[in-house]
Amino acid sequence: MPFYHTNMMLDIQAEILGYIYVKFKILFSVKVTFLGTGTSQGVPVITCGCKVCRSLDFRDKRLRTSIHIEVNEKSFVIDSGPDFRQQMLREQILKLDALIFTHQHKDHTAGLDDVRAFNFSQRQDIPIYGRAEVIEQLKQEFAYVFAAVKYPGVPRVKIHKIQNQQFQVEGIDIMPIEVLHYRLPVFGYRIKNFTYITDANYISDKEMRKLEGTEVLVLNALREKEHISHFSLAEALELIAKVNPRRAYLTHLSHDMGLHSEVSAKLPKNVEFAYDGLHIEC
Repeated sequence: MPFYHTNMMLDIQAEILGYIYVKFKILFSVKVTFLGTGTSQGVPVITCGCKVCRSLDFRDKRLRTSIHIEVNEKSFVIDSGPDFRQQMLREQILKLDALIFTHQHKDHTAGLDDVRAFNFSQRQDIPIYGRAEVIEQLKQEFAYVFAAVKYPGVPRVKIHKIQNQQFQVEGIDIMPIEVLHYRLPVFGYRIKNFTYITDANYISDKEMRKLEGTEVLVLNALREKEHISHFSLAEALELIAKVNPRRAYLTHLSHDMGLHSEVSAKLPKNVEFAYDGLHIEC
């Protein structure tokens, strides 16, 4: 066979293998974007003049907590807080296959109205997933969305009530992990080897077993001092050590945590502070 034919065959084989590798990564990896990593007030906090709120480090600018997940070419968002519109625009998210709620607090639900942009572009109702108590709260706060007679142009959603058992969204298995946010039950979620937990200060032994084998863990850590409804930094690190993931990221951070650049030095090698706009793949 002529030399140039051999090179051509090798090039074709390389292209095929490259295509297979890319498709494999798309089908089996989980891509996560941190849309927001701040607590309910965000960072900086209105009227606050502390060094964190005055910081020029972009990692100290935190919108309300939320993530975007891409898996098997599907696009999910967990929680739509008050900054939902800004987060969608910043990350240029053009498709939304499902909106999944952790719980009913306003800093995780207030942006629901802006799903109507996806209604218009996708020409379909947007599926929303949450436990019954979350859905009932949404019906109160966004009554016009769920009214029998709807005003033209309001968001259109399709309700899916979930319980503490595995469910599917667009063929993707999702395992809820029930945690407590003081006395309020909240769902964390596991997709493949990625686990996301926010607004928690207690996880039972039964629910901890669902974290076994997690390779990438996202967990809330409000500040260094203890708090009534959120893990402190020490508590979060203790839990991470028990789970022993390959990588862990801390989210739902308040300005009381301190400067990103300074407090990061206190973290174990496999733990990082998440920041808005951070992209990871697992």
